[in-house]
Amino acid sequence: MADITSARYRITTDLERLDIDAIHAYLSRSFWAEGIPKATVATSIANSLCFGLFDGDTQVGFARVVTDRATYAYLCDVYVLETHRGQGLGKWLIETVMAHPDLQGLRRFQLVTRDAHGLYRRHGFDTPLHPERQMEIFRHGMYKRD
Repeated sequence: MADITSARYRITTDLERLDIDAIHAYLSRSFWAEGIPKATVATSIANSLCFGLFDGDTQVGFARVVTDRATYAYLCDVYVLETHRGQGLGKWLIETVMAHPDLQGLRRFQLVTRDAHGLYRRHGFDTPLHPERQMEIFRHGMYKRD
């Protein structure tokens, strides 16, 4: 996918252009990945379809999709830096993710969110049809240091 630009911002899927330090800095302070090691962030990026949001050369947002590019995708690690919020960048980032050619025709596309249900509902996400069938192993706080 070529870069997509809008005004002063740009979204890219080019892994070489992502700023691992910036992504790690945000994720390691996020509520869902607090304390995550930089090496874990780097490995997760290398094995996912990623979208970097940039203001010039500065990375200000990110979204990661874990996918087989045929039947399943899981959207995670989505953020826009606080200083760039309120401009529709989160909506634009998710629109770009959802339009990516490798994510069309999937049988299942999932995510977990604590507080952005409205954003994701606009793009077709909804409560699972059969939540009682879903299971998980969740290791809360596994990246936090004692």
